[in-house]
Amino acid sequence: MNTFRDREIASGIIRWLRERSLNIRIMHVCGTHQDTLVRNGLDEIFFSMGIDIREGPGCPVCVTTTREIEYARLLARKGKTVAVFGDMLRAPGERGSLETEKSRGADVIVVYSIEDALNHARSHPEKEVVFLGVGFETTMPSTAVTLMKNPPDNFHVLSMHRLTPPAVKGIAELGNVMLDGIILPGHVSAIIGSIPWEFISENYGIPQVVAGFEPLDLLMGAYMIVRQMEEGRSIVEIEYTRVVKREGNLRAKRLMDEVFMPVDMEWRGFPVLEKSGMKIREKYSMYDAELVYEDILSELKEREFRDPPGCRCGELIRGEIYPWDCPLFGKVCRPENPVGPCMVSTEGACAIEYKYGKLKKIKEVRRYA
Repeated sequence: MNTFRDREIASGIIRWLRERSLNIRIMHVCGTHQDTLVRNGLDEIFFSMGIDIREGPGCPVCVTTTREIEYARLLARKGKTVAVFGDMLRAPGERGSLETEKSRGADVIVVYSIEDALNHARSHPEKEVVFLGVGFETTMPSTAVTLMKNPPDNFHVLSMHRLTPPAVKGIAELGNVMLDGIILPGHVSAIIGSIPWEFISENYGIPQVVAGFEPLDLLMGAYMIVRQMEEGRSIVEIEYTRVVKREGNLRAKRLMDEVFMPVDMEWRGFPVLEKSGMKIREKYSMYDAELVYEDILSELKEREFRDPPGCRCGELIRGEIYPWDCPLFGKVCRPENPVGPCMVSTEGACAIEYKYGKLKKIKEVRRYA
């Protein structure tokens, strides 16, 4: 809210919401939204208005399973160069992380884009480079474009890409958290548009709004949800009209469809979600690390993996608890010694809560929990 007009609009929305004596729960599905909420104190403002806003499965690193992390660690131990985004380096597996493997001499490199990993493969033809394709619809097009450009034979992708609408459907079907509205992710919706979200409003009667990332965007998102509730409507509206169109980015969607196909996939905190993962199509299977290194990974295929004892990251991802409800938060589990991925990723609710010094919230009584 950088202008006087923005502040004036925000004040008007807050007054309007306060007048309604609300007691509702809204979920958002984006780590950037969580950062905006906590950094600006908006979460506390919403609570004071009777609006409980919780983060759902909006952090790609957080929903990555222990099994997937163990796959990456095994490849690193077997001499492959594993290229990762910084957040994934410290994401805990069952008995360590990729950072653990790196400290033991494995070739694990941090990259800022898939292009960095590709350039590393080209510069080191003697190495087998595996890029961890972590991310939702926002990062999938760049992976697709890279594979369509005929990368070198020593470059592969371990696809951990996921689709977000099936996860929100999973929340609605589990029914553990009763939702009055959903604030949808702006970045994801810039790619897929608002159409893929419409079935949730239609089937489950939940108002939804695609919102941007400024404080005013989130205030407007809440305002639009409450307006729908008052008018008895349950549809998908776009607040983030400066970026998002109903049909989305058609070219990006074509690229994704060319390279990937939806498959059933497990998420941290969820059972297997139907058509929620993105597998590399047969046409590009020569770059699919899961197939290329099938013999190596087979030793883990039948293994059962458990999350770290005491970690409640799965419940947090489902929106059932707050970070301070976990007994490890801020004690055993801290940024310098993360137990679960929600404390590792910059988009994780625990990391965000800890970063902005909101430990005082542990002592508060939540009227709307």
